[in-house]
Amino acid sequence: MPPKRIKKYTGRYALVDGIPYTMPVSSSDSPALMAGFSCDWEKANALLPGNEIHAMKLPNGRAALMITIINYLDTSIGKYIEYSIAIACTHGPKPAPRILNTLLLGHYGTGQYILDLPVSSEISVKGGKGIWGMPKHKANLDFIVTDDQVTSQYEKDGQFAFRIEIDKPKSPSIKLKVGATNYCRFRNMLMASYIYFETKAGINLLGKAKGSLFIGDHPKVAPLKDIDINPNPFFTTFMPKTNGILDDHFECWFMTYDEPPKEMTEGLESVYPLGYSEDWLAPPSITDYEKYRIK
Repeated sequence: MPPKRIKKYTGRYALVDGIPYTMPVSSSDSPALMAGFSCDWEKANALLPGNEIHAMKLPNGRAALMITIINYLDTSIGKYIEYSIAIACTHGPKPAPRILNTLLLGHYGTGQYILDLPVSSEISVKGGKGIWGMPKHKANLDFIVTDDQVTSQYEKDGQFAFRIEIDKPKSPSIKLKVGATNYCRFRNMLMASYIYFETKAGINLLGKAKGSLFIGDHPKVAPLKDIDINPNPFFTTFMPKTNGILDDHFECWFMTYDEPPKEMTEGLESVYPLGYSEDWLAPPSITDYEKYRIK
């Protein structure tokens, strides 16, 4: 990782849907946080569409809600925050057995299904959704790092949506070089994109992992309030500087259902009108979010 194919065209240029890219599609020196919270497997699995994706089972039989927020400081399309809310998942005809789904990642197509992916800029929506099928949309976002905490808040249409707070791990000394698969639904197809990143991370596990979730009533996130989320994360990670590559190769399949779908999901009509602005909305401003804390 990354594939040799990517290394061979490093430094070349591409123009896709009017967006210029210097290859590979990459980012550098961008801080990020990640956290995992266990939740009810049946309820989490019910949030995943079609018959091809299944919530991953943790060793205790529960599912995993994955929060990943990256403050992109240097990319081909400018600066922006990306706020991923996802369910860890496997890809195949049936749910993968617990434990094996983390040992045999490739065999079971282990990755995460992104439920919601707000970002800061319009050009990020246009590229991420129009090319890779990611469920991006523009929202009010922030990413705040203090001596003791890392926090990030998400608001949309003047309404509180989501907030995460984690205690900042003391030492970003663990070297990570990781590849991951992100699944999404767009045009009623299952899209799979591949990312690779390297960084030094501070990681807290189990009892040492301290964090809080706040989930509002906005329709984008409200269903998460009903999946029995454990308020205590089973891991938290802070990465002061990540260097990442988003593979220009992606895969897609028709999504299938037990009954004929009654309506079309979001499609290309949501991308055509978009422009190339790198401007952000105002930062989040709602402060009475304590009532939304997951307990």
